[in-house]
Amino acid sequence: MNTNQVNNLDVVVLGAGFSGLYMLHRLREAGFSTRVYEAGDGVGGVWYWNRYPGARCDIESIYYNYSFSEELYQEWNWTSRYPDQPEILSYLNYVADKFDLRRDIQFKTRIIAAHYDEKKNLWNVKLNDGTSVSAKYFISGAGCLSSANLPNFKGLESFKGKWYHTGKWPQEKVDFKGKRVGVIGTGSSGVQAIPVIAKEAGHLTVFQRTPQYTIPARNHLYDPAFIKQTKENFAEIKRLMRETDTGNGLQIRNISALSDSPAKRREIFEKVWEEGGFGLTSSYNDFLINEEANHTVSDFIRSKIKEIVHNPETAAKLLPDYYFGTKRPILDSGYYETYNRENVTLVDVKEAPIIEITPNGLRTIDGEYELDIIVFATGYDGMTGPLFKMDIRGKSGMSLKEKWEEGSMVRTYLGLATSDFPNFFMITGPESPSVLVNMPSAIEQHVEWIIDCLEYLREKGVDAIEPTIEAEEAWSKHCREVAEATLYVKTESWYTGANIAGKPRSFLIYLGGFVHYTQKCNEVAASGYNGFTLSTIKALR
Repeated sequence: MNTNQVNNLDVVVLGAGFSGLYMLHRLREAGFSTRVYEAGDGVGGVWYWNRYPGARCDIESIYYNYSFSEELYQEWNWTSRYPDQPEILSYLNYVADKFDLRRDIQFKTRIIAAHYDEKKNLWNVKLNDGTSVSAKYFISGAGCLSSANLPNFKGLESFKGKWYHTGKWPQEKVDFKGKRVGVIGTGSSGVQAIPVIAKEAGHLTVFQRTPQYTIPARNHLYDPAFIKQTKENFAEIKRLMRETDTGNGLQIRNISALSDSPAKRREIFEKVWEEGGFGLTSSYNDFLINEEANHTVSDFIRSKIKEIVHNPETAAKLLPDYYFGTKRPILDSGYYETYNRENVTLVDVKEAPIIEITPNGLRTIDGEYELDIIVFATGYDGMTGPLFKMDIRGKSGMSLKEKWEEGSMVRTYLGLATSDFPNFFMITGPESPSVLVNMPSAIEQHVEWIIDCLEYLREKGVDAIEPTIEAEEAWSKHCREVAEATLYVKTESWYTGANIAGKPRSFLIYLGGFVHYTQKCNEVAASGYNGFTLSTIKALR
């Protein structure tokens, strides 16, 4: 379908990942004319772009999928505990085909601007092919981690070898065989890629700024009996995804880490460590609010690093010194063991910072490293970055970036909308639970709230909706107060924007719990959208 054939739509949706696909499905079911614009040449969102070696989800596959359709759940079979990128991409392609979604998606098209026209009550959306389209509603399905962060290293353009970013990986296989490879960054993508690259590279040098706490995934193939049991228990799976704070089946034990003896605590830690996955994070309920409790689990993981890594000097470099869980927890498959390989070297770039990329490699203050390939595992400009990639302007031509980044702070109402930007919705936006919940659970909750809202507006003859400034400020204040009662704010991380030079520091994820958050959203809807201003065309003139 050519963009020029689309003049006025009810809704424009950005992105064809988990959010955009479900949003499109629900909008079409409700009779809204809709178009999705996707920069890639296929569906998948972040799972389309993140094709780096070892890319794998850290939520168990039986929860990392949609729950809105039991038929879909029954049809699809996951192969392992933690699905890898190709399998997740296959799943999303299956969804797109099953619900015939592609006919309303325009691929290879990036939204570069979206401006709100106050007189017409329309969003004018500009595309990178030079065309534009208008719609009553503009909905962002941009992933929270879809804006790759490539540090501005001096000399990168002079590098004679090849370089890649984990968030923008090529579709064709990258050949590391016998090559001198440097990986910069040890966040989640680096931790996943490093063990895989090490098995193929001639030599791998890891440039680490901040050591990470990682937990073994203990990934394994599913047996048919388990799959059968899971499908029979769909109703319970859906309940766990929708009605628990994690949304991923994990039940946090309602007990303090300090209430058990050191021996008992160690026994529990050892058990969940061997089981793998995030059982360690949910073994006690106060790791993120009590420093002493946090020390117990942090010390345990540091002891494991010393056990696993043979070289004491290397092990010492790998020991984190921040509060466990206040950076994104990571699951790994043989990460620490990789440093026992003879072809792997660890460089501490906090102690010896990178000065520049050279034609033949990379130079730190301690010396130069000759490299054939550089992999930037330097993460993402999270939460606001994907939105700031577009020129989004609301009333009086105010840009979203001006309001949030150059103003006092990010302000939203429920992470769904922001004042002065009528008829603009964000799926898993800043100040919603988003990345600290199972994302498909958070996405479904947001999509369903938005579609209910649009149907309500249509039924009541309402033309525009936006939060009141008072409701927005109260919600943002609540988000800050909840965050400040935790240890999260004591650590610099991408959660706070600390990984992006010049980005204002704030904690942009709601920590009050997914259940409480969902209840609050439901209360707002049931009250006729208390905290929002609802306007008719007459009121807009």
